[in-house]
Amino acid sequence: MTTQSVCLLGATGSIGVSTLDVIARHPDRYRLFALSAHSRIDELAAQCLQFRPRYAVLPDAAAARTLRERLAGSGIEVLSGPSALAEVAAHPEVDTVMAAIVGAAGLAPCLAAARAGKRLLLANKEALVVGGALFMAAVKEGGATLLPIDSEHSAIFQCLPEDRSTWARRIDHIVLTASGGPFRSRDPASLRDVTPDEACAHPNWVMGRKISVDSATMMNKALEVIEARWLFDLQPEQVRVVLHPQSIIHSMVVCRDHSVLAQLGTPDMRVPIAYGLAWPERIESGAEQLDFTRLASLSFEPADERRYPGLPLAWAALRGPEGGTAVLNAANEVAVAAFLAGTIRFDQIHNINAHTIERTPLDAGAAASLESLLALDAQARSVARQYLKALS
Repeated sequence: MTTQSVCLLGATGSIGVSTLDVIARHPDRYRLFALSAHSRIDELAAQCLQFRPRYAVLPDAAAARTLRERLAGSGIEVLSGPSALAEVAAHPEVDTVMAAIVGAAGLAPCLAAARAGKRLLLANKEALVVGGALFMAAVKEGGATLLPIDSEHSAIFQCLPEDRSTWARRIDHIVLTASGGPFRSRDPASLRDVTPDEACAHPNWVMGRKISVDSATMMNKALEVIEARWLFDLQPEQVRVVLHPQSIIHSMVVCRDHSVLAQLGTPDMRVPIAYGLAWPERIESGAEQLDFTRLASLSFEPADERRYPGLPLAWAALRGPEGGTAVLNAANEVAVAAFLAGTIRFDQIHNINAHTIERTPLDAGAAASLESLLALDAQARSVARQYLKALS
């Protein structure tokens, strides 16, 4: 059996920790080449000492110096900066890249991995939300193998044949399921009073604070709609969303003959991670097996736009000028950070997102290159922050 060399970007987040759990179960299959983190130096140091990668990467030099001191004598080389992330992601000795960095910061290393023809496990949905056509072109040109890790997109992928050329002939539309988050039954008028801790208390999944807030607003699902459009080469109207509070059916493919294919399982991210690592094989994930005798019911309901006003922004951005999805993502990152910091109310997240889309000009060529996308991202963040000041 050939051992895969894995570069794990975002090792200390929930996806990163779950990835390490799966890898630890299969030491004969996988070895860690590089680990990266944003700011959790203690956690990254412990991971490095356990898994002994060749490289560890942090975003700034000061943090890297601290980690270097912690790992003195270990033989692990500590790098820093965005260029270091791209370097390890595209390294000739790397077979597989798990892209689990949260936000637009993950786009550059994802592009580097795609252009280098890696097996790219995409847990960073922003790479497609921001990069879109540019990212998919890099995947094609580099000959990369792109495997989705979001539970919904992994579910769709698992329902489709390996021959991608047949997908368009088979699919009528896809249905992304959403739990509805912690406020599915709450009076929309009361959402202005939601606290960050309440928004982060997801009923089914264990996630980081940013993605938990996105789940509560359903902006996470909006971003997943955009991601699905690119992953499966669909028109915006071919991607639909339905609430499924139990989070057992992870998503569905509705075929042209109206047959419905669904992937079911316990809500545990180790399942899509294990699938991505071993594809097209299946390996032990560590997740609990689904017990059908304990399932009381599987229910579905439409998403209430009064409670989730940000969800329709996905289709609006996809139908609008190129670059609109990057603007939406940038605005949302600014808005969620402000909410978690206590600067704005929960219901004002949508106000910032909608305002930023309306006020950020989209010039021709805005999404033509990484540099132009990063410039657009910075411009959108500036617009969002100016509006944030007015709100606060």
